[in-house]
Amino acid sequence: MTLHLLGIRHHGPGCARSVAQALAQLRPDLILIEGPPEADALLALAARTDMRPPVALLIYAPAMPRHAVYYPFAEFSPEWQAIQYGQAHAIPTRFIDLPQAHALAQAMTADDAPAEGGSDAGSGADSGADSGADSGADSADIAGDVDDTNVDDAGLVPEPEPALRRGDVLAGLAQAAGFADSDTWWDHLVEQRQDSLELFAAIEEMMTVARQDPVQPLEPHEARREAHMRQMIRLGIKQGHQNIAVICGAWHVPALRDMPTAKHDKDLLSDLPKAKVAATWTPWSYGRLSFNSGYGAGVQAPGWYHHLWHTPHKAPVYWLADAVRLLRKHGLDASSAHMIEALRLADTLASLRERSRAGLGELLEALQSVLFGDSDAPLRLIERELLVNDRLGGVPADTPTLPLPQDVRQLQKRHRMAPRADQIDLELDLRQPAHLDKSTFLHRLALLDIAWGKTRVVHGKSGSFHEQWKLAWEPEFELKLIEANVWGATLELACCASLCHKSGQLQQLPELTVLVERMLLADVRRAVPVLMARMQALAASTQDAGVLLAALAPLANVVRYGNVRGSNTASVAEVMDGLVQRACIALPVAARGINEEAAQLLLGQLIQADQAIALLQLAEHKAAWMAALEQCVKVQAHPLIAGRAVRILFEQDYWNVEQSAQALSLACSNPINPGATAEWLEGFLRGSGLLLVLNDALWHILNGWIATLPEPAFTELLPLLRRTFATFAAPERRQLGERVAHGSVTLAAVPLNGTDAARAALVLPILAQLLGAPASIEEIA
Repeated sequence: MTLHLLGIRHHGPGCARSVAQALAQLRPDLILIEGPPEADALLALAARTDMRPPVALLIYAPAMPRHAVYYPFAEFSPEWQAIQYGQAHAIPTRFIDLPQAHALAQAMTADDAPAEGGSDAGSGADSGADSGADSGADSADIAGDVDDTNVDDAGLVPEPEPALRRGDVLAGLAQAAGFADSDTWWDHLVEQRQDSLELFAAIEEMMTVARQDPVQPLEPHEARREAHMRQMIRLGIKQGHQNIAVICGAWHVPALRDMPTAKHDKDLLSDLPKAKVAATWTPWSYGRLSFNSGYGAGVQAPGWYHHLWHTPHKAPVYWLADAVRLLRKHGLDASSAHMIEALRLADTLASLRERSRAGLGELLEALQSVLFGDSDAPLRLIERELLVNDRLGGVPADTPTLPLPQDVRQLQKRHRMAPRADQIDLELDLRQPAHLDKSTFLHRLALLDIAWGKTRVVHGKSGSFHEQWKLAWEPEFELKLIEANVWGATLELACCASLCHKSGQLQQLPELTVLVERMLLADVRRAVPVLMARMQALAASTQDAGVLLAALAPLANVVRYGNVRGSNTASVAEVMDGLVQRACIALPVAARGINEEAAQLLLGQLIQADQAIALLQLAEHKAAWMAALEQCVKVQAHPLIAGRAVRILFEQDYWNVEQSAQALSLACSNPINPGATAEWLEGFLRGSGLLLVLNDALWHILNGWIATLPEPAFTELLPLLRRTFATFAAPERRQLGERVAHGSVTLAAVPLNGTDAARAALVLPILAQLLGAPASIEEIA
């Protein structure tokens, strides 16, 4: 029996090429790969033509889906090449790492027990969990070691770090070889080589020496992993296989070569907790393979490795061509001559450093010298766009999965919205049924905390029927879909159940109204009765005027936006009617006897509520609202609230100029507490100074009050006045300055003497329809 141990680094193109060549030479009758045994049944899918790396194996606990581990594979991953070889030649291929059923059981047990800094696995992110990677990034960075201990995002509890990290040993070897870091050293030593069996013999010898350090303790979890690998090798031998190839992290090779007794390993693996787990394939991205994503076994530049794998002898040329193309795309100067000179300089640097060919470091330095000079901005652009060169893989449509993820994939196909790793813009016109369906789909995903799309402000387009989205699919969304499967088998059912559950948990009315708004955007009509009943119950028990006011704006948006989407908002309108009445009754009482901080908060809520009521344009709402504001003035509410109430009453033509001027004059005739006058003015004027620009009576009252202030009082009130005037637009401040300097302000006048009445009359029907405008030129004049 012959045992071949191929020590590799995860996601290394040189290792991947050497593994493929070694397997072709060795022709093994059994291939054992460091990976999760729970996924053995899924290996056949890897050979399908519609399986497009990068992809990842997802191992999760169905009882608690947030406890999960990812095992990513790129086309240049050695394990992926081993899987492909085994499937292509019908060779038995198995994963031999410690089953994740044990690690996830331990994590679930730790999650149930109180612990300091308990790990949150809500995101199911790949930080450390990918490939079961050691998030300490030590040997995982260089030797491809895999470890699922330090996996906070997967719900696994970190273990104590060893006294001497394995990465420190390899860093010492790199420094001895004249390299600044172990990552660059490994790239030049392994990833750019073309040999196979000789490479693995050298790696085994190097790791054997590195693991002989007596100061290096072996973590308990790692010892169990290696014990299980040895047990799987023994099983292969017992089954009669004579030529076994093992592909594993280079750090494990010595431990698999010199095996202890079977009893020793059996004792290490006894009494381990076990959980029921499931496995599936999921799309992955180059971005999630990089160090910057937090992936412990990640690589610095997946985009560069992509070129090393597909064009090993011309990788620098193709990568520089991509760099030049990227620079031109962003309007930066980059010519063919620049590219040729950069390539020559990179080759020269490699020769000076006694390296066989230019690597990524030499290419970046050459670009900096030839193209960028002392500017770092273009280099940062290249590092962001090219080192990762993000792309999203794909899995076969019949990959085993749960009903909800399958339903979402079908919806993506129906709406022609293929997931992509890069960001794309999507503009929707909700008047078109197809666009409305896409918007509903994205809003439903958002309800399940799957933020595939994020809305953006639409510039240059009016109306609420326009939406602009920025889409970017993240691999962890697959896990979130699995987590959300508990709510229902389809996206609509899951959203309905999730909404009903969330509404029962919320205790604040504004939060519930926001949830109702999201419900209408997602068109989850089945949840309307439940949420409306919950809102009625909360509204009836709420006495806080601020809470009631804050709830009005989201509901007004629901009524308005629901009409655009064709949703039935009658039940929402009924709730809105009740809230407006309760808010109008509570406001005058709540506005009295409060301090400035509470008044500032209430003022913001009052302004939002006023905009909401104006938005709906209902006569009964407006009448109740005007009466409440008038009552605030009469009961001597806080000056901020009273000032804003007078402002709204004047703007809505409920009060005339004389009434407003009288209120302003009364507020300015408080010699005992000028600070109260300043607060009243802040409420009255905040946001716009047009009242003072256009109304002489209000201007003269305010100007006279300021002129009569004693110097100490003026100095004390100046910061407050400046804060108020700072909210005015620049043209308003300029016009007020002119009025102070000259006693008046010049406004542009539009004479009607030369107006062509016949031509102007042509637009009157449209104006009348849109704005309720007068029917004739004479009425306008």
